[in-house]
Amino acid sequence: MKTIEELPAQFGAIVEEFGTYLRTVQNRSEHTVRAYSGDVAGLLAQLDRLGHTDLRRLDIAVLRGWLAGQRTRGRARTTLARRASAIRVFTAWAHREGLLEADVGAALGTPKSGRELPDVLRLGQVEELLAAAADDAAGGVPLALRDHAVLEMLYATGIRVSELTGLDIDHVDEGRRVVRVMGKGRKERSVPYGAPAAAAVKQWLAHGRPALARPGSGSALFLGARGGRLGVRAVREIVYTRLRAVSGAPDIGPHGIRHSTATHLLEGGADLRSVQELLGHSSLATTQIYTHVSVDRLRRAYRQAHPRA
Repeated sequence: MKTIEELPAQFGAIVEEFGTYLRTVQNRSEHTVRAYSGDVAGLLAQLDRLGHTDLRRLDIAVLRGWLAGQRTRGRARTTLARRASAIRVFTAWAHREGLLEADVGAALGTPKSGRELPDVLRLGQVEELLAAAADDAAGGVPLALRDHAVLEMLYATGIRVSELTGLDIDHVDEGRRVVRVMGKGRKERSVPYGAPAAAAVKQWLAHGRPALARPGSGSALFLGARGGRLGVRAVREIVYTRLRAVSGAPDIGPHGIRHSTATHLLEGGADLRSVQELLGHSSLATTQIYTHVSVDRLRRAYRQAHPRA
């Protein structure tokens, strides 16, 4: 796939303007801006290969042909679905900007993603994970205190890893046990957390963070070993490393803990709308996958245990 720099100048400029729109008007994350801009660059490279230098030559046949080419090259269905979504956003924007005479992407369907059920931890595995982290933190080592607080907060709230690393100290309301989270699209929400997470964060703030803080640490809640804001990659490494010691645990990262939180909430009787709000999902359909996880687990238990299964 061509980069923006490799496109004809007029197409490259269009991709840059589209990225600015995503960033400033739609408040999309930098990850989404990069992904969508890359998808559009790939589409416009296809238009260029067809010998067209005018965006107005873009039509539904070109769109479908480009997606079909992606499919024949073995792209995953989730990737195809994402690219179709990116193109629909692009053509709607281009039409409003007068770059297209019609929104040619409006008729573009979304390939079925066939999303697999996510791996989740069993409750006993979560307890083993957090108990081991608590034992290590009991020694008072700053990094162990931090890891314990990170794991407790991830499981207690189900927040995304990027949301966790973006937390500042004043985002945590210790009295009400609520954390203020900035989610996708810069949408803010308040998420409650329980007593174990509160205790872990309190210990971290009292005895761990002061030992790692440096003049440039700012207000970040969680810090790395050198005193800077803890990064997403470091959190993933914490989770992967800790889970390797948990018997039978699936190979999951922070997002797997988020999946586990949602599943355990629903299994514990939480209603779907509340879980949607806690997770910051814009669509209830996104949250509904966790009901499938619960039913799938119930079905496996039934087959294993029922004498006439």
